[in-house]
Amino acid sequence: MAEVSFFLKDEVEQLSLGSSIADRTPPGSVIFLQGELGAGKTTLVRGFLQSLGFDGNVKSPTYTLLEPYLIDNQQIYHFDLYRLGTPDELEYAGGRDYFDGESICLVEWPEKAEGYLPEADIICSLNYQQRSGIQGRCCEISAQTDKGCSIIRSLSN
Repeated sequence: MAEVSFFLKDEVEQLSLGSSIADRTPPGSVIFLQGELGAGKTTLVRGFLQSLGFDGNVKSPTYTLLEPYLIDNQQIYHFDLYRLGTPDELEYAGGRDYFDGESICLVEWPEKAEGYLPEADIICSLNYQQRSGIQGRCCEISAQTDKGCSIIRSLSN
């Protein structure tokens, strides 16, 4: 499958990449966001949502597991599964119901619910990285489906 990577020097570039991903993501897409605490997963989501017209506060739903957004009749669900004790907890909370093939689902810490989540279209892995003396982030995006390949091809152009 296709892959692309970006070096992001600062928050502005993280927001911009989130925006670029949003502009290319069709309804029904599932995006996994991986990386250490503070790597910029929620910042990428903020850029994604702002690009679609959301102007409110975007926070990580660490304690609530889920933050829903309805933007121009498009349902978007932002999951943060960091505090999930076991994958079963997502099942008990009705987590599968949100992956309906029409909503866009952005999932931080997807490994916490392995086996309960559908396949991601793309996986965005964020890691701290230093280049030319600049401390930033490397975001590697890999496609897992044909839909994901289309998103990556569009990002690469």
